[in-house]
Amino acid sequence: MAILVGSGTAVVVQGATGRQGAFHTRSMLQYGTKVLAGVTPMKGGQRLDGIPIYNTVEEAVRSHPEINTSLIMVPAPNVADAVYEAVDAGLRLLVIITEHVPIHDTISFLRYARLHGVEVVGPNCPGVITPGEAKVGIMPGHIFRRGVVGMVSRSGTLTYEIAYGISKLGLGQTTAVGIGGDPITGLDFIEVLTMFEKDNDTKAVVLIGEIGGDMEERAAEYIRVRGFKKPVVAYVAGVTAPPEKRMGHAGAIISMGMGDYESKVKALRSAGVHVASTPSEVSTLLSKLLAGVKA
Repeated sequence: MAILVGSGTAVVVQGATGRQGAFHTRSMLQYGTKVLAGVTPMKGGQRLDGIPIYNTVEEAVRSHPEINTSLIMVPAPNVADAVYEAVDAGLRLLVIITEHVPIHDTISFLRYARLHGVEVVGPNCPGVITPGEAKVGIMPGHIFRRGVVGMVSRSGTLTYEIAYGISKLGLGQTTAVGIGGDPITGLDFIEVLTMFEKDNDTKAVVLIGEIGGDMEERAAEYIRVRGFKKPVVAYVAGVTAPPEKRMGHAGAIISMGMGDYESKVKALRSAGVHVASTPSEVSTLLSKLLAGVKA
């Protein structure tokens, strides 16, 4: 089993002919993802490494009805329109890589997507990968291996670093989900944790957070109240960040005693989560928790 993406994932890339879009479309194809089409207005009829380009998502889906997922890599001002177009075309999963999307746009298109039962990952995220089956996004596929650990993260680069350690340990990953670093995102920690809890192949979960907002605190409360049955190992970035200072991600700001490193770690530990002090310690904690488990 896997969550969100797998062997049945069929992708259209919105923004496929842009520099980044083309690069990552090729990367997904090389990984084995079923990328069936690209969309760039006014460039319909072109091809990218054999992949047909269409003017609209509707045209792409009409020609390839098995498409169920969109990777959105269009400029920030165009993301909202790209989401509305993909939802109206009947797609079920949207992965938005673009950063600097206006928050008002995000609020609007997330509401629209939810009303239509469409899952959204992002914006400002690295995507989703189920090792050996499919990757939808910009994650470096070679550092992931099929295994038993589910990953959900607000940080792209930390996901890669920690995944590499888990892979070297031999435990591997079921699915890794980069939910994005913006203050408002589609799927959050709680929704992804719920998916991992239902996934029989996932034996433990790694949660990678960072300062800012209360997403980690809410996840901790969910784990505590629900009695989450699988072991969770967390790492929270930003231990040295000063208060009232915005740190990189739009969501990484702490204010009035909320969203700082200490409050997140305290909440997670009180919920029974094993909190690592360094990224490398995540795999050490997992090895103890999953002693005897084979990937």
